[in-house]
Amino acid sequence: MQHPALISRAHLTRRRLLRAASLMPAILAAPSASAIAAASIDEMVIGNPAAPVTIIEYASMTCPHCAKFHQTVLPRIKAELVDTGKVRLIYRDFPLDGLAVRAAMLARCGGGQRFFAFADVIYAQQAQWARAADPLAALRQLGRLGGLSDQEIEGCLADRALEDAVLRSRMDGQQKFQIDSTPAFLINGKRFRGAPEFDAIRQAIEEAG
Repeated sequence: MQHPALISRAHLTRRRLLRAASLMPAILAAPSASAIAAASIDEMVIGNPAAPVTIIEYASMTCPHCAKFHQTVLPRIKAELVDTGKVRLIYRDFPLDGLAVRAAMLARCGGGQRFFAFADVIYAQQAQWARAADPLAALRQLGRLGGLSDQEIEGCLADRALEDAVLRSRMDGQQKFQIDSTPAFLINGKRFRGAPEFDAIRQAIEEAG
């Protein structure tokens, strides 16, 4: 799990988030608290809406533990639990820094049908783009490889409403569910406190279902 000390340094105002991502080439003005509070974002969901168990995942695209989960655990959850109709999974953004905000925005550029494919690539390539000399340029390149045009990428990354909505997702996670680290999970509304490993999650799902 991401160390709680990191969370204390990653406050919800855009100004603090963007300052944390000092490699980003542009600093945008901070939105008002009311703008973030009023923002809304489409839920990214896979699985049968009638599944008996719903998992909500809060994750940051710059979190190494989240990347490990998406590469090693989530594929089994999809194959054994989601595709079999037992589980519905909802992904929610909980960005730990400004670069994670931009990555979350990019993942949504392709629309809801392509979100999880973009997220899979972003997490799989995290060690490369997040540590690049220009991580935002590296993210843009991932977008191009995913079929987005430069115009689509720039329009998405400049979308103030989308940025506010990503920040709102984090705010809601903190305020409603006391999320303070990533990845974090709710299973049928109950906070999962175990290790983000398949067997532990499957056991919690069986108990919830």
